[in-house]
Amino acid sequence: MKPLLSVQNLTMSFDTFSGEVQAVNGINFEVFPGEAVGIVGESGCGKSATAHAIMRLIPTPPGRYKNGKILFNGTDLLQKTEKEMTKIRGNTISMIFQDPMTSLNPVLTIGRQIAESLELHQQMTKQQAYDRAVELLNLVGIPQPRKRLKNYPHQFSGGMRQRVMVAMALACNPKLLLADEPTTALDVTIQAQIIDLLKDLQATLETSIIFISHDLGAVAQFCNRVMVMYAGKIVETGTVTDMFHSPGHPYTRGLLQSLPRLDNGEKKRLTVIDGQPPNLLDVPSGCSFHPRCPHAMQICCQEQPEPTLLSPQHTVTCWLQHSDAPKPQREVGK
Repeated sequence: MKPLLSVQNLTMSFDTFSGEVQAVNGINFEVFPGEAVGIVGESGCGKSATAHAIMRLIPTPPGRYKNGKILFNGTDLLQKTEKEMTKIRGNTISMIFQDPMTSLNPVLTIGRQIAESLELHQQMTKQQAYDRAVELLNLVGIPQPRKRLKNYPHQFSGGMRQRVMVAMALACNPKLLLADEPTTALDVTIQAQIIDLLKDLQATLETSIIFISHDLGAVAQFCNRVMVMYAGKIVETGTVTDMFHSPGHPYTRGLLQSLPRLDNGEKKRLTVIDGQPPNLLDVPSGCSFHPRCPHAMQICCQEQPEPTLLSPQHTVTCWLQHSDAPKPQREVGK
């Protein structure tokens, strides 16, 4: 099966007054039709920058696409003109943005905001677009959808606004949906409803989804595969089973150990990852996680490890996985 999306050696940075920020640094991954892929990591690791880069929403300047390809259905999006990208955004590729409280236009009705993309991309009449908007609001579970089309965003709760964002993203039946922390700032009940909604819509429409989140529990429920990002790089990727039952990178283990556990009946202090994420203006040499890693060796400070295949779908970028060959490590560490 050919991948729907193939990101190859993508490197993207921002020019700031303080210097160049390496937001995305040589990442590679694929998304197949109908697949849900999760991206996890701390704030500032490059998750949202990756999604915005795929959508070509990063203004240049200050952003710069320095290297790589973003192949969607075999076509490099980085070679598209802005006019061509306008026909793709919201049509074959859609995005649910991070904050439902600020992502909707406060001076336009909900109906107008949903109908806009339908009229632009599907060449629908105004009446057809509003009829389709009613179907979409009903699909995402908003009661009295025809009446609610006339409402403004401030008349909706946070959970309802997020449902509207989902409806807008799915209006044109996209092949790829980028969900950038769609459950952030929502209470746990609404979070569960949004995840269930995305599951149902994925099964119905066979849409591929990139699910970006801090919530490892939500990722475990929803995704087929998971990628862990740190300092603009993908440090581990694998199936949900691989990542949650046999993580290979110390950073992945640190993320999992920092989750509160309620199933063992014991009261334990949460494990924390020491230190802070690196300054992307000055990323450490070698493995960028080594200043915080409890297992760091001398070679970790000097050389970036190559990805190691632990199983057919489980890849990790860590010198610990090279421990079966200690001689090269001792030589480099002298």
